[in-house]
Amino acid sequence: MIRSPVIPATLSENDEVQNYVDGAWHTPSSDDGHAVVNPATGEELAYLPFSDADDLDAAVAASNAAFEEWRQRAVEDRIQPLFRLKQLLDENIDDLAELLVREHGKTLDEARGEIRRGIQNVEVACGMPKMMQAGNLAHAAPDIDESAVREPLGTFVGITPFNFPAMISLWFLPHAVATGNSFILKPSEQDPLVTQRIFELVDEAGFPDGVVQLVHGGPDTVNAILEHDGIEGVSFVGSTPIARHIYETAAANGKRVQAQGGAKNHIIVTESADLEYAAEKTVSSACACAGERCLSNDVMVVEDAVYDEFVDQMVEKTRAQTVGYGLDDGVDIGAIISEEHVETVRGYIESGVEEGAELLVDGREVTVDDYDGNFVGPSLFSEVTPDMTIAREEHFGPIMGLTRVEDFDEAVEVVNKSEFGNAASLFTDSGHKANRFKHEVEAGNLGVNLGTAAPMAFFSFGGRKDSFFGDLHAQGQDMVNFYTDKMSYIERWPNQE
Repeated sequence: MIRSPVIPATLSENDEVQNYVDGAWHTPSSDDGHAVVNPATGEELAYLPFSDADDLDAAVAASNAAFEEWRQRAVEDRIQPLFRLKQLLDENIDDLAELLVREHGKTLDEARGEIRRGIQNVEVACGMPKMMQAGNLAHAAPDIDESAVREPLGTFVGITPFNFPAMISLWFLPHAVATGNSFILKPSEQDPLVTQRIFELVDEAGFPDGVVQLVHGGPDTVNAILEHDGIEGVSFVGSTPIARHIYETAAANGKRVQAQGGAKNHIIVTESADLEYAAEKTVSSACACAGERCLSNDVMVVEDAVYDEFVDQMVEKTRAQTVGYGLDDGVDIGAIISEEHVETVRGYIESGVEEGAELLVDGREVTVDDYDGNFVGPSLFSEVTPDMTIAREEHFGPIMGLTRVEDFDEAVEVVNKSEFGNAASLFTDSGHKANRFKHEVEAGNLGVNLGTAAPMAFFSFGGRKDSFFGDLHAQGQDMVNFYTDKMSYIERWPNQE
């Protein structure tokens, strides 16, 4: 294998992905593992061995030992490596983006955007001296002053998904360590190389040994994390069934948990909307990252008065999408993560046909010149009803469905019937409907006249119903609250004269 210059330099001599434990690189010990493959070309990039129980124990022991000194560091000292990490990420963003495209399949612009979003979380965590302030009150009672103090708890673990391996890792890592905790990352086993490269930069940034660590593995590693006595809490992003398992198992073992689950997001299009603009933003939302993201708005709920015209706009915008290798120019939709997931996406398209929706654009037979990878083109259905599988289940592919409703009231009712509550968007020129949307739609991330309701790093990433398990979300002040415990400090100094 000829190693690309963007591939992590810390792979083993046998091109094996490495753990980063106690400031050094180690090959995971399990006999389990699999190849890391470029989904667009089929090229084998590396081999990922999984970690066993001893690997995890070593990481947790190093993490808890480092915590005892790290927690005592001044918060101003704790954020200095984050400033350096932010600079290193900025300097290496192009190489990181190329590596992400090679192992994930998304386009180069999407990869750059993901990493930029992750860097923004590092920037926010650098403000921890302000964010950790917990409030005080003089004369809370006669001769008594009272204050609240936020204190770190120990070792936290982030378990992150394949679809945004760089960004979501950086949702958790900066806030955990800036608040005084130690942190272990267990990234997705499907695209682990970009996180290993990020940890090369973490090592360069100058964190003390053991404060930030990387442990690779599969389901057995995850279950060991959930049951490990040395771990205080777990942050997770992934599908709803796994999120529920993470939440229930970790909580049963006395851990703090935030578990972001799956999604089925809707766009409401009213009769006053700019239909061409709405269609452009809708297709972009549903097809970005080949539909493999939890903010994909793939069900369009359209008022009857403009339904047929909006269908025409959607067909035009869908057919204009270009499928190809994410490193090539002019590509809108890159490769799907795996052959198995390609079959899953095709199965959802077939279910739409079988259940009676009208397939206007069929992406199943798309081909890409010069590449024999995992490609699926965008598919568009009309006359989709809320009971159909493609309207109810998260398919994680570039599939869109148009649902006809009589009016705005029925549109809100359709959205709120979903068992998920991650995100929704509204296209309208009506301030009244926008205000109702804000207060009546049951989702954690809402957008008006935009395709994707993605909160900035200084706001929490919402989620309701089966899209989230826990009470403190990723990003923003919620992260500070999750990674610390608030202690009340009450003092009285009686006059002894």
